[in-house]
Amino acid sequence: MGERGESLDPSFLKALALDIRAARAWGAQVAVVVGGGNIFRGATGAALGMERTSADQMGMLATVINSLGLQAALEGCDVPTRVQSAIPMTQVAEPFVQREAVRHLEEGRVVIFAAGTGNPYFTTDTAASLRAAEIHADLLLKATKVDGVYDADPVKNPGAKKFTSLTYDEVLRLGLGVMDLTAITLCRDNRIPLCVFSIQERGCLEAILKGEARGTTIGLT
Repeated sequence: MGERGESLDPSFLKALALDIRAARAWGAQVAVVVGGGNIFRGATGAALGMERTSADQMGMLATVINSLGLQAALEGCDVPTRVQSAIPMTQVAEPFVQREAVRHLEEGRVVIFAAGTGNPYFTTDTAASLRAAEIHADLLLKATKVDGVYDADPVKNPGAKKFTSLTYDEVLRLGLGVMDLTAITLCRDNRIPLCVFSIQERGCLEAILKGEARGTTIGLT
């Protein structure tokens, strides 16, 4: 959404695409799971009285729109991409196939995973953790509006403490709202390290890949 308050902000999309291009140029294989909250959130629809399955399906379709927007921005920066959707819609995206996703990554393409897990009652966080496990990712990065994990909402509480590192068990024990419990458990059980960083900080993605201390790292120890 960016700063314009519109469903898709072209300038923000381009800046994000340039960050992903830099990470790819550095040598990383990059896959992206895109949410849809700027267009529609299933949980919001359910809270307004919609049937939960239908609301979640609408949210998953919103992620497809965002995925196509990110694909256009990336290819406008000469980055080859493939969108794979968990909900079959072959006219606009490939169906998600694990082996095909890995092949695309090995051939230098950025893979964008759309439509969440394809199932209601699962969040985009869970989709990201699931896809990370399926492609055997070395690192899962969660881009947020703040620069890491805090013990309280830093927007509402200026005195909130930022954590530089945590274990997955600490996240669960302290009830920190990093990701939902299913997503955190998936990462822990599959030994996938996690880094939470700010999507607003340009160059942050590449800096993390180069080993610079940014955001909050979460792992087993």
